[in-house]
Amino acid sequence: MTQSSGMVTKEEIFAYIKRTFVEEFEIEAQAISLEATLNGDLDIDSIDAVDLMVNLKSHTGKKLDPEVFKKVQTVGDVVDAVFDLVSDQRS
Repeated sequence: MTQSSGMVTKEEIFAYIKRTFVEEFEIEAQAISLEATLNGDLDIDSIDAVDLMVNLKSHTGKKLDPEVFKKVQTVGDVVDAVFDLVSDQRS
């Protein structure tokens, strides 16, 4: 999932986010699904969320809007937000 890869699928974004949760946040892979809630199911707190945003920015080369990220509740919401960000060619 990089800027230069052209079309990025939601599946690729989910795979990257899942890998990040496993490697950086030590979350069991089987706990991570599109429906898993960040705060409840995965125990991602606000500091972890900021770390995730920084990680995604360094990987995509684009900054997630904090107002958009505040609204995400599930892993699927994060995937959708990143997909919208990398699909937006106006940046």
